[in-house]
Order: sequence, then structure tokens, then C-alpha cells
Amino acid sequence: MPVFEIWLAGVALVGLGVIAKSVKIIGQAEVMVIERLGRFHRVARSGLNLLIPFVERPRMLNVRYFESDVGGVKRVTAGSTARIDLREQVLNFPSQPVITKDNVTIDIDAVIYYRVADPQKATYAVQNLPYALETLTRTTLRNIVGEMELDQTLGSRDMINKRMREVIEDASMGWGVDVTRVELQAIEPPRDIQHSMELVMRAERERRAAVTNAEAGKRAAILESEGQREAQVRKAEGEKEAAILRAEGLAAARLAMANAEAEAIQRITASLPEGQAAMYLLGLKYLEALPALTAGKGSTVFLPVEATGVMGALGGMRELLRSTAGQGAATGGDKQPTYQPPTPRPAFKSLASPPDASDPSKAET
Repeated sequence: MPVFEIWLAGVALVGLGVIAKSVKIIGQAEVMVIERLGRFHRVARSGLNLLIPFVERPRMLNVRYFESDVGGVKRVTAGSTARIDLREQVLNFPSQPVITKDNVTIDIDAVIYYRVADPQKATYAVQNLPYALETLTRTTLRNIVGEMELDQTLGSRDMINKRMREVIEDASMGWGVDVTRVELQAIEPPRDIQHSMELVMRAERERRAAVTNAEAGKRAAILESEGQREAQVRKAEGEKEAAILRAEGLAAARLAMANAEAEAIQRITASLPEGQAAMYLLGLKYLEALPALTAGKGSTVFLPVEATGVMGALGGMRELLRSTAGQGAATGGDKQPTYQPPTPRPAFKSLASPPDASDPSKAET
């Protein structure tokens, strides 16, 4: 009895193991390649799938994982699985040294985004899909960067990504893989090259700063000169307009004075006997000039005969005006007086300025 129970228990365990191997539950976005007697049979999709025991079995695939430990050291972990993920996957691998066209060794870190489009080809067309993609990426990157110089490599990331994607996609189409994107994460030149590049960039920036300052100074000088020129032009225009206005004002003033003087001469001519207006005006000019001539101390002025005659004429004219005013008042102004010329005087007369009263030594007796 105990032997039978042990045998029954063993059969039950074997049956459970067979059932577990025959029943496969596949998740969403996953597939499984099923082989029957070592040959490809079908692709099991997501859901419940039953396999014939000892006849059908899933095909195992190699996978690679890029992960970092606690210390931050990156490493690649290899493994195998029967489930093929149809989602877009990331294949990241450590940086590799690449030699440029100008013989500079740089470290480039690249990453690939791919998706399995045909699980059958991904299983049977290539022995190790992740390793094949990594190796193809490395060789393609070396070929592309080897044709470029360092400066061109540092400034042509997009071009390198595009060329790598085209080459890898052409080669991976037979593997049932769609390469969606290839990116360069980092390009690290050697330390000495980095130091030289920093010096060059610093010198270039200093040169640009000097050029910018020079251009700013030039622009400021131009603006200042233009401002000075504009100010001088406007000042000249203002002085011109002011001079024109002053000239117009002087002309108007002189015209008004001339009109007033002409009117005064007409009135003087009308009030004096005929031919005496000129003599009267000449006498007034002499009288106006005498204070200026005798303004100095101890000055002596000699007047010509004509001047004494004019002064005598002025005296006679004063008497004439008085008599004319008296007769006009008596007779009503109907009779005109007869003018008698004055008696001639000596040819010259000495006009001395009066002595200074404050200085007794200069007083005349």
C-alpha cells in the first residue's frame, strides 16, 4: 500500500509537470516561437497557448542587459528567454575608442532604439540579435568617424546619427528588426585635446569680445560725431534764422526811424523860412557833437568859420522864432517876418572845457 501511494504521487507530480510545460500564458506585446520536433511550427501570441508535451517546445533567445551596480560601474549582463518583446527596446553599450581622420582617439557612447518586427527572422536569421546589433553599431561608428576630423565630428552629431541609422537599418532588415533611432550620448576627446580646445575657445571668445568692443566703440564714435554734426547744423540754422530775424528787425527799425526822421524834416521845413531847414539841422548836429568833443579835461576845440556862422544862425533863428511867435499872436499870423543874417564872427573860436571845480590848481581867473 505505501509503495502504491508513492508511485501514484510520483505519477501525479509528473503529470503536473507535463501540464505546466504544456500550458503557456503569454502577456500583451509578447510572442513566443514554438518549435515542433526541432522545426519552426508557429508563433504563439498573447493569451493562453497549449503545447503538445514532448513534441512542441518554445525556442530560447539570447538577450543582453546594460545595467549599473551600486558603485555606478556599468556592465553588460547576458541571458536567455523564450519570450520576445515586441515593444521598442533600448540597446545601450559601453563607450568605445574611435580614431578620427586626424589621428585623434576619442571615446563615443552610442545607444540604439529598435523593435522586433518579425519574431521568426529575429530567432532564426541571426544567432545573437543584441550582440549583432552592438557589433554592427561599433563598426559603423568607426567607419563614419574615421572619415571625419575631430572638429567636424564634434559638430556633426545629427549627420553621424543619420548615417548610422541608414547603415544599421539596411543590415538589420534581414533580421526582422526595425531600427527607429541611433543617438550619440557622449563624445569625449583626450584630456590634452580638451585643454587645447578650451584654450582655443577662450582665445576665440576673447577675440570676439575685442571685436564686439571695437565695433561698439566705433558705433558710439559714429553716433557721437553724427550727434555733434546734427547739433552744429541745427545751431548754424538757428544762428542763420536769428541773424535773418535781427536783420529784418534792424531793417524795420531803420525804416521806421527813416520815416520818422523824414516826417520830422518835413515838419521842420514847413515851420522854418525857405532855405533855412538845412542850416537848422546842421546846427543841431554840431550841438549834439560838442559835448562829446569837450568831454575830456583841459581839452581845446577850434571850430571853423562855418561852425561859428551856424551857431550865429541858430541864435538868429531863435530870435526869429520868438519874434514870429510874438507877431503871430498880435496879428493872427498873417505877416511873415523878414530874416536878417547874423554878423560874421572870427574864423576860429576856442572852446575850452570848464575847469574842474574840485581841483583848485586848475581853476582859471
